[in-house]
Amino acid sequence: MKGALIGCGFFAQNQMHGWAGIDGVEIVAVCDRDPARREDTAARFDARPYADAAEMLAAETLDFVDIATTVASHRSLVELAAQSGVHVICQKPFAETMEDARAMVAAVDAAGRTLMVHENFRWQSAVRAAIEAVRGGAIGTPFFGRVSFRSGYDVFSGQPYLATDPRFIIQDLGIHILDVARALFGDVATLSATTRRINPAIRGEDVATVLLEHGSGVTSVVDCSYATKRQPETFPETLLEIDGDSGTLRLDAGYRLVIQTDGEEARDVAPPVLPWAERPWHNIQESVQIIQQHFVDCLRSDTQPETSGHDNLKTLALVEAAYRSAADRSRIDMRAPEWT
Repeated sequence: MKGALIGCGFFAQNQMHGWAGIDGVEIVAVCDRDPARREDTAARFDARPYADAAEMLAAETLDFVDIATTVASHRSLVELAAQSGVHVICQKPFAETMEDARAMVAAVDAAGRTLMVHENFRWQSAVRAAIEAVRGGAIGTPFFGRVSFRSGYDVFSGQPYLATDPRFIIQDLGIHILDVARALFGDVATLSATTRRINPAIRGEDVATVLLEHGSGVTSVVDCSYATKRQPETFPETLLEIDGDSGTLRLDAGYRLVIQTDGEEARDVAPPVLPWAERPWHNIQESVQIIQQHFVDCLRSDTQPETSGHDNLKTLALVEAAYRSAADRSRIDMRAPEWT
């Protein structure tokens, strides 16, 4: 199975390492407008470098493309890939608007190809262990959950554009945390949100709290912060608290999964540090390879990925609704035609 990477920036290097660890897959070409980035990535991973995505797609025989660019370029690149007849895995956030997202999904559908969004947080092995425990009935039927990511880690040094975007934490991080809530508790019926900007050196919000009422009857709180100063620093861990009618589940700092019913079961669900990975990023780096393997497995079995383009429309709708709710202090009905 032959693929190509479009975008050779900071996070894309994880994707290249991830692909290198998957049997039967080869990234044969990379594309980036920056000559230094594309030449360096191509040299390190033995791929052919291109400056233009259309030229690359015309010249190469590909099964899929991995789009690892910033969000403004996603629609044009996804539509180009669809026109070229290849499968697509696209970095999050998937789109700037719901209109763009729906257009991309429709374009890939029309081409008869598969589209998956790189929502890797639900594929982190520790989070996945919690998801599987909940889905398996370990605590009975859930009725309350908290999905939390709070940190003071400097994410701006590696990705400086994050400090200049008028939208920050919900669009960049909250989208993942909202997706984890959906993976745990199902689709959302209503949403309300608040945001704050604590760091004066950035344009967007760095704190967000979202209250969700799920169709399953679960109430969940999604809270995100890059303004939380504490030791030990828990970046980049997602922490969970879930109450069910038969017990409780917690994913605590340090990757400790605790399930309490009549007794208590505690498990170490710490992710491995892959040979190319480094702490503290290793949980995210491992999840990149896991989600890529899921994409490949779905292509081989002709099944839809768990985070397909169609599925991600629902997560993206939560992001857009959260910004609207925070702006006008409203409670959003996610079942309204605007959001479905």
